[in-house]
Amino acid sequence: MMKSKNGPLRVGIGGPVGSGKTALTEKLCKAMRDDYSVAVVTNDIYTREDADALIRMQALSSDRVVGVETGGCPHTAIREDASINLKAIADLNARIPDLEVVFIESGGDNLAATFSPDLADITLYVISVCQGEEIPRKGGPGITRSDLLIINKTDLAPHVGVDLEVMERDAGKMRSERPFVFTDLKRGAGVEQIVSFLQQSGGL
Repeated sequence: MMKSKNGPLRVGIGGPVGSGKTALTEKLCKAMRDDYSVAVVTNDIYTREDADALIRMQALSSDRVVGVETGGCPHTAIREDASINLKAIADLNARIPDLEVVFIESGGDNLAATFSPDLADITLYVISVCQGEEIPRKGGPGITRSDLLIINKTDLAPHVGVDLEVMERDAGKMRSERPFVFTDLKRGAGVEQIVSFLQQSGGL
């Protein structure tokens, strides 16, 4: 989980549609851009919607955000054939030689999606309490093997009948020693913990 020898630290961000991946990417960019040279690669099936959203939110300047269109199955572009993402990172690095951190936001995916180790040095996986309190115990590589599990939208727990203590217990069981964090990304709660994790685990 250390910074790549030949370039920036590459951080994969995965999670189901609506879990808060783009919100997380935005908050991390805004929290880290003053201290580090940061860029983003987003993956969408047929559009560059997430890339455009990040530019609109002023997370980073447009020259630091690249949207790749994966077509078909977005999982392939982060796992079996990561070439489209690796090329996007190489292009960014050529334009921005001092690049230190690249966030790679996956397309909407499921609990089975994983990042190729050739693509991501660290993986963050985002789930939402709105998916139900049973999500952590359902497992899948995103839940069990990501470097940091992020349980988002905690503010909505009372409204969707979710017990956060149950989610905490199950996440702890499924992940053993691997860390997880509760967040309310809409209000920025938990972002500092994630930044600290990246600094420590990524050698920043």
